[in-house]
Amino acid sequence: MTLRSWVLAATLALLAPPVLAQEATIAFGALEQDTTLPVEVAADQLSVNNADGTATLSGNVVVTQGKMTLSAASMLITYGTDGKSIDQLTATGGVKVTNLGDAAQGNEAVYFVSTGMIELSGDVLLSQGSSSMTGQKLTINLKDGTGTMSGRVTTTFIPGGN
Repeated sequence: MTLRSWVLAATLALLAPPVLAQEATIAFGALEQDTTLPVEVAADQLSVNNADGTATLSGNVVVTQGKMTLSAASMLITYGTDGKSIDQLTATGGVKVTNLGDAAQGNEAVYFVSTGMIELSGDVLLSQGSSSMTGQKLTINLKDGTGTMSGRVTTTFIPGGN
């Protein structure tokens, strides 16, 4: 979906009759993310709990997979039943997700590694070039580069842009 299509969709969503939870479908990152690429994680501190299959990262946490980066103050990693693969990452505190020129930020994000889905929640702000959109939840599908913003969606865009 081009930015022009996204702007049109966002404008139509804003012109719709008021409802409790509005939604807008958007493009994210202008590419399909290869979710089979290795997930690289860096942080100031790591603590592992073998009993429950989790690890906690804290301080300047940065997760990179291909061109996608997720950063936060802390992150809980939940391992798969095999004890080796990562099932999901739950990030909290100043969460930011970037993919090429697009950036989204919020209070918390859960990345479901096997499905390539990220659910960003809590005062979400999505920036795409000079355009921006806010809502309470942004669900990003990294496999097809799309997303859905929900929860009183508002948008700002610059007329005449692409």
